[in-house]
Amino acid sequence: MSDTATEPTPTAAVLIIGNEILSGRTQDTNLSFIAKFLGGIGVRLREARVVPDVEAEIVAAINALRDRYTYVFTTGGIGPTHDDITAECVAKAFGVALIQNPEARRRLEDHYKGTDMLNAARLRMANTPEGATLIDNPVSSAPGFQIGNVFVMAGVPMIMQAMLRGLQNRLAGGAPVLARTVISGIPEGTLAEGLGAIQTAYGEAVDIGSYPFFRQGKISTSLVLRGTDAALLDKAAADVADLVRRNGGEPEVRDGYGG
Repeated sequence: MSDTATEPTPTAAVLIIGNEILSGRTQDTNLSFIAKFLGGIGVRLREARVVPDVEAEIVAAINALRDRYTYVFTTGGIGPTHDDITAECVAKAFGVALIQNPEARRRLEDHYKGTDMLNAARLRMANTPEGATLIDNPVSSAPGFQIGNVFVMAGVPMIMQAMLRGLQNRLAGGAPVLARTVISGIPEGTLAEGLGAIQTAYGEAVDIGSYPFFRQGKISTSLVLRGTDAALLDKAAADVADLVRRNGGEPEVRDGYGG
């Protein structure tokens, strides 16, 4: 794991766990939220993987990602059913015991107090690797957890989002990642050569992506520029807009990802 104190731009990976994602039954919406949240606090999302509910694959992915990136965020697999095996897999990846976390159990007992709903299955949601720190769940009480640089969160979007927001003070970020978007009615193939030259000129300081789409029945292009230096980003966006004009288009320059 890299040292966040010396790394100018912390990096992250997301590990999405669940057969339901790979089967197409459930559409993942967490990745987009995580990427935008992390970008806003200056953490660059560099990789995302989707793995099934298979112990060996989860363990291998966790170990590969936690050694490569500053942070790893997992979603899914911490519920009460037999296929929720993320906690066990994370414990195995770190080589520690899986325990029933006393504080996690207390939170579940408080949540289900006065009912007969806290059964053995739901108590599985109190299991964490030994030494883990809990991640608060203000929506439904059952916590996630952190061990090392791995943050284990729920797969349900509303719960995951609440958990992630609560982690902000634990994450050492860098300069926020900003974006500018140039909307063009010119097909990307026409702009490709000039766009490549602009990317080369700005190097790693500005990342430029080209994304075709249809507008009013015609192929158009959304040119997205990302970086941490607002002035440099504006200059690069102006250069891209000039490229569009030179090719007969009328660019629309917008802040952010273009709405």
